[in-house]
Amino acid sequence: MNTIAVIGAGTMGNGIAHVFAQNGFQVHLIDVSKDAIDNGLSTIAKNLDRMVAKEKITKSDKENTLANIKSFTELKLGVANADLVIEAATENVTIKLKIFKELDALCNANTILASNTSSISITQIAASTNRPEKVIGMHFMNPVPIMTLVEIIRGYSTSNETTHAIMDLSKKLGKTPTEVNDYPGFVANRILMPMINEAIETLHHGVAGVEEIDTVMKLGMAHPMGPLQLADFIGLDVCLSILNVMHDGFKNPKYAPSPLLVNMVMAGKKGVKSGEGFYDYSTSRKAEIISSQFSK
Repeated sequence: MNTIAVIGAGTMGNGIAHVFAQNGFQVHLIDVSKDAIDNGLSTIAKNLDRMVAKEKITKSDKENTLANIKSFTELKLGVANADLVIEAATENVTIKLKIFKELDALCNANTILASNTSSISITQIAASTNRPEKVIGMHFMNPVPIMTLVEIIRGYSTSNETTHAIMDLSKKLGKTPTEVNDYPGFVANRILMPMINEAIETLHHGVAGVEEIDTVMKLGMAHPMGPLQLADFIGLDVCLSILNVMHDGFKNPKYAPSPLLVNMVMAGKKGVKSGEGFYDYSTSRKAEIISSQFSK
């Protein structure tokens, strides 16, 4: 695989593009919004600058990485001749199904189609195409340039050939691919989201405050980040979406999102991305928090 198309220039998309480009792949970064692409490229450049400052890469490495990325606002042009397309759009099943139906019509027959979804069924996504054996999940962790895990999710019809190709590709990125089967939330979020939801419920019932809950989990359980701060970093809207997928998929009330989470998202309090969640993020504080994730 030489050419990788990434759909979505947001937090996950630009991180995925960054990692592939840094490892010598030709990357097509696609988004319907030119502003989103510009912001994504700016984020990649800033993250590369941090790596240069920490002497993890050279200035030449940075320049080569950026040179490996081309941007597109038209899907047809962006996916042309791509060996792999990775969808990193918003966590909305309707949007993803529409994208994959279009990709199936636009891409070469041998192109593998992957989704960075954190909870939506790969089997359902694959069913919107005529190549379900070539559809797979590649769930990167945030921040993508730092976190080594990639959950590789096999849909019901995903072939062994496709799975092996994506496992090998992930290793070439310096990642640790871990194969899991296609159930709501997969492994990472099936375990993580109920913990975050329970932390929100603990706050909702007045058991303790935000900082107190996070302190208990950091110092008592050796978590690098408390669950409420982590929820802010992930995005409260993303957390809500994942919990809704799990609740709908399992029909089990234990996955029902906390009313506090629902109300915060409705009020536009989505965490770091909106400037306010369980914590209040000024512009400078937001930059500091994001920067700290890339310093580990």
